Amino acid sequence: MRKLLGFSLLVITLLIGIPYFSIADPLDNWHWRNPLPQGNTLEAIAYGNGVFVAVGYYGSITTSPDGVAWTERTSGTSDDWRAVTYGNDTFVAVGDNGTILTSPDGVSWTIRTSGTSNSLQGVTYANGTFVAVGGGRTILTSPDGVSWTIRTSGASDYWRGVTYGNGTFVAVGDNGTILTSPDGVTWTERTSGTSDYLKGVTYGNGTFVAIGNTILTSPDGVTWTKRVSSGHGVTYGNGTFVAVGGAILTSPDGATWTIRSSGTSNYLQGVTYGNGTFVAAGWYGTILTSPDGAAWTIRSLGTSKLIFGVTYGNGALVAVGQGGAILTSPDGVAWTIRSSGTSNDLFGVTYGNGTFVAVGYYGYGTILTSPDGATWTLRACGKITSQIAGDRV
Repeated sequence: MRKLLGFSLLVITLLIGIPYFSIADPLDNWHWRNPLPQGNTLEAIAYGNGVFVAVGYYGSITTSPDGVAWTERTSGTSDDWRAVTYGNDTFVAVGDNGTILTSPDGVSWTIRTSGTSNSLQGVTYANGTFVAVGGGRTILTSPDGVSWTIRTSGASDYWRGVTYGNGTFVAVGDNGTILTSPDGVTWTERTSGTSDYLKGVTYGNGTFVAIGNTILTSPDGVTWTKRVSSGHGVTYGNGTFVAVGGAILTSPDGATWTIRSSGTSNYLQGVTYGNGTFVAAGWYGTILTSPDGAAWTIRSLGTSKLIFGVTYGNGALVAVGQGGAILTSPDGVAWTIRSSGTSNDLFGVTYGNGTFVAVGYYGYGTILTSPDGATWTLRACGKITSQIAGDRV
């Protein structure tokens, strides 16, 4: 009967002159309903013109005026976004297949012609110029984010990140490769002293810092010094830098580092400083505290879950981790387990503007906020169970 009905519809449409395949299927157009605003992994975030813009997988773009309420935006493409920046009154997002979008407000986006199909991994703006970098030794520049010019880097590596400081653009990538440029047009390869993968670079306090499997520093982008191996988190407090990972290291100046005894073989994911105390957190519920970064004490969390991040704010230490675990402490010694309202893994937490914000990762799209670290509100949450094109569930 179903075959007969389909054949009858085909005959009717042919007779009356209506193309059979022009009949709209109500399942052709989909809109994200749950979780809100969307649940795809977010790769990067930028702020400008009073708006936060976060970009990520499958063409995802969301915006927020305050970091609490988020709205999904239409990008016009399903390509994964890798980086976003703001400059010259314009947001610029870059991603896979050489895709570039621009927006004046984060709401309305326009696809631009990049001149390359290589994946773009990083973008920055400074000195009147946008610079985007990516795979296949790709470097692009633009004065406005609209018209782009391909530049010659002179190196064949995959570029992962780019920044600007001290009158210099600095790009980093695979095999420890580093390039510098005064204008984004002419690039010079520099000696990094490492063959490690470098995934990002930033500038602050008169210093460039490149990160990956290794932490490198430079005052000018030309001369680089290897500081820490296998570093996963770093903080500063009480006149001391503390880096954690497979070990704990301390430094008074970021140049000379000393290995400290942690008392544990568990990997440490994050470290922070607050209320006169360093707190390091890691696998299997590991929490360590120290008044100076040198002598560390293992604390009991009351959980064996992996702890991925820790921060300090509003008189409280907050640790987050596996299975939605959230714990708080006034001093790093006594810890209280809190209800997060989610079982999704939480990979990071920070504090600012009177609010703690915890986030999840790798397909979970989770965002939680709290005024005090004790009571949490779920802002966006969900797990992607299928991304197969053509699925209709």
